[in-house]
Amino acid sequence: MSGEHPTRLEVWAPGGIGEIAPGDRLDRVLGDVLAADGPLRDGDVVVVTSKIVSKAEGRVVHARDREKAITDETVRVVATREHPGGLLRIVENRLGLVMAAAGVDASNTPEGTVLLLPVDPDASARRLRAAWQRRFGVRLAVVITDTAGRAWREGLTDLAIGAAGLVVLDDLRGSRDAHGHQLSATVTAVADEVAAASELVRGKAEGRPLAVVRGLGVHVTEQDGPGARVAVRGAEGDLFRLGTDEAWRGGYAAGYAAGLAARQDVRPEADGSDG
Repeated sequence: MSGEHPTRLEVWAPGGIGEIAPGDRLDRVLGDVLAADGPLRDGDVVVVTSKIVSKAEGRVVHARDREKAITDETVRVVATREHPGGLLRIVENRLGLVMAAAGVDASNTPEGTVLLLPVDPDASARRLRAAWQRRFGVRLAVVITDTAGRAWREGLTDLAIGAAGLVVLDDLRGSRDAHGHQLSATVTAVADEVAAASELVRGKAEGRPLAVVRGLGVHVTEQDGPGARVAVRGAEGDLFRLGTDEAWRGGYAAGYAAGLAARQDVRPEADGSDG
């Protein structure tokens, strides 16, 4: 357990952020917005969408066919479902995340292009944290988010795909509840909860890809920490690897084989990729 539980949070999304282009220094562009919004305080968590991180890092890919870009990012096919608009694919991507369309995004990007997720979102979060701690002189955490669905639940929410300086998982096992019972399974997904809270104030179409969460200082650490990757559940802990009727035929190993085979079949000249 990381410390005393917070009882009050503030979450807001500063405006005034223009279009981000490949090569832009996010630490400077967003840092100026944060400075104008008011001084950051010790223990603040700065939340940034993966979309603008991807744009700044040049993860914009020219692809006439989004499906080919999805295939190229796929490691393992988890499940598929046909629908009137085509084929929904739930896959594991290069980051180990199980997501629809491998996290490839065709929204809020120029026609004929798609956005891939950052190559290493944890490293991106560490760089932003280091720059902002130098600039503002306070202890901060940074979370990078993306939108995903959840098994057994309707609707979408944001989750953490990159983190630095934050307790990503608060392990409460071994502590006791209000009735004195020992907790044996409770591990709180702090970074994902921060990501979801930030989406409530950022919205999806308001042009506010940045948020600040204040009041979680107890979860902000001195070191960068292991990052959001620790929240990815491995195969050994996944009780639903095969899912239901739409689960990839042949099972878990076949899903990896299918993902690899499909990627090998995608040639750069076929998908128009320049990156």
